[in-house]
Amino acid sequence: MSTVIGVRFKRAGKVYFFDPGALPVVAGGNVVVETARGLEFGEVVTPAREVPDEQIVQPLRPVVRVATEQDVRNARRNAESEKSAFSICQEKIAAHGLEMKLVDVEYTFDNAKIIFYFTANGRVDFRALVKDLASVFKTRIELRQIGVRDEAKMLGGLGPCGRQICCQAFLSDFQPVSIKMAKEQSLSLNPTKISGLCGRLMCCLKYEQETYERSRKRLPRVGKDVITPDGVGVVQEINVLAERVRVRIAQGDAFEVREYAFDDCSRPPQAEQQPRPPREKEEGGAEERRARPPREKAERPAGADRTQGKGRRGAGERRDRESGRPEEERKRGRPRAEERTGQPDVSREQRPVQVEAEGSEPAKDAQTQD
Repeated sequence: MSTVIGVRFKRAGKVYFFDPGALPVVAGGNVVVETARGLEFGEVVTPAREVPDEQIVQPLRPVVRVATEQDVRNARRNAESEKSAFSICQEKIAAHGLEMKLVDVEYTFDNAKIIFYFTANGRVDFRALVKDLASVFKTRIELRQIGVRDEAKMLGGLGPCGRQICCQAFLSDFQPVSIKMAKEQSLSLNPTKISGLCGRLMCCLKYEQETYERSRKRLPRVGKDVITPDGVGVVQEINVLAERVRVRIAQGDAFEVREYAFDDCSRPPQAEQQPRPPREKEEGGAEERRARPPREKAERPAGADRTQGKGRRGAGERRDRESGRPEEERKRGRPRAEERTGQPDVSREQRPVQVEAEGSEPAKDAQTQD
């Protein structure tokens, strides 16, 4: 267990733990702490308390000091400088012709670095832009590309519900949201109705997902049979929030849809599965087959070749061995026609072809009959 305080550097940002030491730190006050980016000015959101070591990201950095009036004035001056840096950076982006959208500018507390946040469809070569900005501000420049959800969190706005968007109001981190959540909550799958200002699925789909999952575990699915006070019916629709179901019940030759509470319905008992009877042994079964004598194999002659049936190559080699053909000749391959017959090979292209002229009579045989 370690004693820590929670510090936040941005509105609705993440809360980081720091070691207060012996400093009189109170919730709602400001402190100056040391981070990986240098000295930072933050707000204390949780007072000193003990936290298990597993929840602390090591190393646990100490609080440098409680913020003074001079520190507060420096933070306000940096906020004003960020506005002027924003307009200057926009002019430089237009001058370089880069396809990127500037979202926000942030000064570190000690003015050692300026961070520019932007969005773009792909990778952007901003090396020339960084050199131009460094020559203007005379300090270290960092350009950081962010996503559309982070852009909406920085800019803010009103959501479809008419309230301030959650990510800017109180969400410190983004949770994964899927279209499956909208299906389980019986929401419209129209993208314009389930998407937020960022164009992604609304973060509020995650809020009630656990409740829906717990409720659906004890509910019958749509299309399943249930037992109601009026008899057995088929589930047509489920209202998880109201904990009611609509069931189609047969009434004579017609059907009627009625609504019941969850507690008034029950699932039909499943039929007990009977153990599968053992398979009877038929006549001539396994025992009789095992009792049969093994089939006698035909004796193979002593000179039979084992490569029989393995392809043309094996059959050709067998014929060569039987004919007494030398092994070196077999390795060279099939001999030419001249070597086989002792006569010159006349290919198809070299053979004479008789061509009859159009309209001429066919050539007669040279021999005549007496």
